[in-house]
Amino acid sequence: MSELITVRVKPGSAKGPLVEAGADGELTVYVRERAVDGKATAAVTKLLADHFGVPRSRIALVSGATSRVKRFRID
Repeated sequence: MSELITVRVKPGSAKGPLVEAGADGELTVYVRERAVDGKATAAVTKLLADHFGVPRSRIALVSGATSRVKRFRID
């Protein structure tokens, strides 16, 4: 069974790496990596895998590759 989650990414944050859940169910993910050459997205994928306790291979970016609001599918 797969689940879709919406994530708001805060790249280049000194607060990161951190995952915060909002009241509306949207996750805010703070990462230290800058949004250059997909480094922030890769860091978010790794952080989400750790947060949900699944391998990175089970997390896929569905939409928002160049946006701060991204949707991921967790299998």
